[in-house]
Amino acid sequence: MNGAENLVRTLIDGEIDVCFTNPGTSELHIVAALDRQTEVRCVLGLFEGVVTGAADGYARMTARPACTLLHLGPGLANGLANLHNASRAQVPIVNVVGQHATYHLRHETPLTADIEAIARPYSKWLRTSCAASEIGHDATEAIIAARTAPGRIATLIVPSDVAWSKVVPDDSRLAAGFPAVPEAPLPSSKTVDHAAAMLRSGLRTGLLITGSALFGDGLATAGRVATATGAKLFSPYPFARMERGAGIAPVERLRQTVRFTPWPGPARTTLVRWKRWPHHCRCTIRSFIQKKPSVLRYRSEKSRYLALQPPLQRFCRKIPSWSTNP
Repeated sequence: MNGAENLVRTLIDGEIDVCFTNPGTSELHIVAALDRQTEVRCVLGLFEGVVTGAADGYARMTARPACTLLHLGPGLANGLANLHNASRAQVPIVNVVGQHATYHLRHETPLTADIEAIARPYSKWLRTSCAASEIGHDATEAIIAARTAPGRIATLIVPSDVAWSKVVPDDSRLAAGFPAVPEAPLPSSKTVDHAAAMLRSGLRTGLLITGSALFGDGLATAGRVATATGAKLFSPYPFARMERGAGIAPVERLRQTVRFTPWPGPARTTLVRWKRWPHHCRCTIRSFIQKKPSVLRYRSEKSRYLALQPPLQRFCRKIPSWSTNP
C-alpha cells in the first residue's frame, strides 16, 4: 500500500463516496488509487470552479461532505470563488490538493506556489502531509473537521512523494474503526427557558434560524413555534439551504450577516430601547454612530433595541429619556 491508497481508504472509512476532480500529474497516484476502488465515485470537472461548485452543491443537498481533488496551488486558486461561498454558508468539504515532491520544491518550477497561504482564508482546518505513514491520520482529522457542526472546509495538501511512498498498513487503527464526529453542543436549560419566556412575553419576537432548521423537520418545527407564539422567522445570509413553497413556514432572509449578543450579554454591552427616544435624540445618536461606527454592536431600524458599546453608553446617559432593557 502506498500513501495515495492509504488516503483513499481513509476517505471511504469516513463515508466520503464522491470525489469531484480536476487532477494533474502531481496527483496521478491518487487518481490511480481512486480508480482501483469501487466505493468512491469520481466526477471529472473540466475547470476547478466546476469542481468546487459541484462539491458545494452536493454537500448542501446531502448534508455530507464531498471530496475535491485539485492540482497544485493554481488549481486551488481557480476554485476559490465557490470555496468562498461554501465557507460563508458553513458547508462541509474536504479538499485534497496535490503538491510537487518535497525535494523538487527548491527548483521553483512554474506552478510552484504557497498552497497553504492560498487555502488558509477559506479553510477551518489545513495541513500538509509530511509522510506516507501519517497521511491516513491526517485524512481522518480532515474528515472529522469537515463534519464538525455546523460544517467546515478542510484542506489536505499531499506532496507527490508522500502519495507514492510505500506504507505499512496500521492494523490497530483499522480495528479501532473511524473515530466518532463530535456532536453539536446543546444550549443550556437556562438559555432555553429564557428563549421561551421571550416568546411568551407578547412582544414582537423573531427567531433567527439556520442550518437544518431551514428545511425538513427543523423548518416544520420552527413553523409550529412561530404559529403558536406569533414570532417571525429570520435567517442570516448566507446559508446552506432553505426550503420554500406552499404550506411551508416563510422565513425572511436578512440582507447582511448579523452578530447578536445574547441578553443579558457581556458587561461591556448594553441593550437599550431605541423607539422610546424622541426623534431629535435618534438623529443625534445616528450622527454619533456615523462618526464612530465601532461603538455599535448591532442595529436594526425595525428592532426595539440597540446593543451599544461603552463609548455610546456614556454618551446616551446624558439623554433624559435614556432607558435600558428591563
